[in-house]
This record gives sequence, C-alpha cells and structure tokens, in this order.
Amino acid sequence: MAHAPIFSAHAGRRALVGGLLLASALLAGCRQDMHDTPRYEALEQSDFFADKRAMRPIPEGAVARGMLLDDDVFYTGKQDGELITGLPAQVTLDAALIDRGQNRFNIYCAPCHSQLGDGNGTVVQRGYKRPSSFHDPRLRDAAIGYFYDVITNGFGQMPDYRAQIAPQDRWAIASYIRALQLSQGATVEDVPAEQRGALDGRAPSAAPDASHGGGAAHD
Repeated sequence: MAHAPIFSAHAGRRALVGGLLLASALLAGCRQDMHDTPRYEALEQSDFFADKRAMRPIPEGAVARGMLLDDDVFYTGKQDGELITGLPAQVTLDAALIDRGQNRFNIYCAPCHSQLGDGNGTVVQRGYKRPSSFHDPRLRDAAIGYFYDVITNGFGQMPDYRAQIAPQDRWAIASYIRALQLSQGATVEDVPAEQRGALDGRAPSAAPDASHGGGAAHD
C-alpha cells in the first residue's frame, strides 16, 4: 500500500504526456495550409458556375502581378504618342549606363548589327538579311525613344525583345547605340581635354606612353 501513491504519480505523468502528444497531433492536423482543400483541376468542368467552367475569366482591368506599367514614357519611349528625344527621368546617363548598354548590346544586338553597329554581324555574314546601319543618316537622326520602341516591339524581320530585355536595360542599349553613333564620327576635339591623354597610345604618330607599356593600341 505504501507504493500506491508512487504508482499513481507515474500513471498521472504518463497520462499527461499522452494527452499532450495527442493534442499536438490534433493541432498538427489543423496546420495543413489548405493543402487538402477540394479544388478543380485546370480546364475541369464545374457544376457550380452556369457556364460549367472551373477556370474563371480574368476580370476586366486586371493586371498581372508586377506588370503594372504606370509610366508611359519609361515603358513605351513615347509621350503623348510621340517618340521622346531624351531619356526618361528614371534613367541617369552615366558611365555605368553606357557600360551596361554595351554589355547587353553585345549579347542581344551585335550578332545582327555587329559591335560597330554597321549591320554586318556574324549572322548576316552567314546569309541573314542585313539590317540598316545605325550610322545611316535616318537612324543617326532618330529619337532615342525610337530604339527603345524597336527593342520593345520589334521592326521588320527583327522580333521584339521585351521578354528578354528589361525596360531599364532597353534604355541602356538605346543610350549605347547613341554613343556608338557619336563615336564613329567623333574627333579628338570632341573628347574632354582632361581625358585626351588616354588617347595618346591610339594615335599612330604619338610617342609611346611608358605608363601603358609602350602605348599598345586597343581595338
């Protein structure tokens, strides 16, 4: 009889632990995050809706998440229906933008347009129709918004690249094309005085620059 209280205490603890485990299991069953919710499969027929369609039409005016294009100038290159001649307010013209534009241009544009922008890219050399040179007067005078629009919507045999190139990168490419156009007709006088020294190694008649290993030319 003296051991009965001890036995009862152990039994009570076991019952308590068992109850807690059972409660935990029940609570875990309530945390399924709706994984077991009855649902229709895609294109399955439904008896709930009058048209028998489980997949519901998209409400008018709905916009896909992350696709609200709330700035016409930035996303279209146009203002009041006219191509813009300058960069949108969100785009800053600096060396980083031009470098990014050159990188994207060489990936997506150079195969057809060539790295010089003259339209004699590698795929053209293999028989593809040659695009216009960016150095033609028509394109040299084109608004910068024109290049953004063509990248976005395509032109002639060129497909659109809106799925491959983000809007910010399209502006970077357009800016690089403008820089490429200017570079082909530039003179030494167009280079800021403080930067002309970097060109000494490229001029055929210039003396070798010891700080650049004899002034080796760069392509």
